[in-house]
Amino acid sequence: MRNPFLLTLLAVCLHAGAQQLPLWPDGAPGSEQRRNEAEKVDKVYISNVHAPSLTVARADVRHANGAAVIIVPGGGHRMLVFQSEGMVAAKSLNRAGVTAFVLKYRLARDPGSGYSIQGDAAADLRRAVRWVRAHAVDYGVDPERLGVMGFSAGGELVSLVADNPEPAPVSSRAPDAIDQLSARPDFQILVYPGPLGSPGKAVQNAPPAFIVAGSNDKCCMSPALTLYQQLIAAGVSAELHLYADTDHAFNMGQRSERLSDEHWPDRLRDWLADSGWLVPRHGRVPQGVPSPTP
Repeated sequence: MRNPFLLTLLAVCLHAGAQQLPLWPDGAPGSEQRRNEAEKVDKVYISNVHAPSLTVARADVRHANGAAVIIVPGGGHRMLVFQSEGMVAAKSLNRAGVTAFVLKYRLARDPGSGYSIQGDAAADLRRAVRWVRAHAVDYGVDPERLGVMGFSAGGELVSLVADNPEPAPVSSRAPDAIDQLSARPDFQILVYPGPLGSPGKAVQNAPPAFIVAGSNDKCCMSPALTLYQQLIAAGVSAELHLYADTDHAFNMGQRSERLSDEHWPDRLRDWLADSGWLVPRHGRVPQGVPSPTP
């Protein structure tokens, strides 16, 4: 069985040596003046995010298959549950040969932030998708096998980006080359997703989905079920797992004593494999796979 303490410790060590990459070189639109403010770290939670970034967790070159996933931690848009719903998830995906990018996004409910969920936070995820596609060769990933995975509040952002239309830009910033790329992920993974974004308004064009939640989750079981039913009705491939006697925030299974909850990441890996996301296109892993991170 998994050891929750060792999983978290492993994730912290992984984060300590990981590379953090800014999504906008001169600061996110509307946040340029605050981009140098330090993030606040309270135990394993992060807040005061004004410079959205990606933390890279590379798959080992011995079994990297070129698939990539952007992970969006939860935290109620007040903070980021960066370890349990970020780096631990990244390490789990690494074991399946997937390179992971953990997103730090602007927090609309962090007191004094002045940000919005549908605007700023969702824009950060869209930029992250475009950024990974623009730098796919640098990290040895396939820009056409790029998924997004969100927990709780992060799941809301995934749904806003994957299952809803992209709003017209409101920033006066001139577009750059990255802005020209698609922000639509190739697949989506929603882990007890919050209600924003569900029901979706553009599910006909939504990517395939894996959805998981607890049947006792008063917040997020209903949005998960609603979105699943929408996707199936629209002819989109989707898989739903609702776990009995399970509430919110079971993370990657390490916060539950139920075996079914503990092993839900295995069902995710089954789905990734069955759907073909772990198989290199044209039989070749993309060039440029870097050496393993120490």
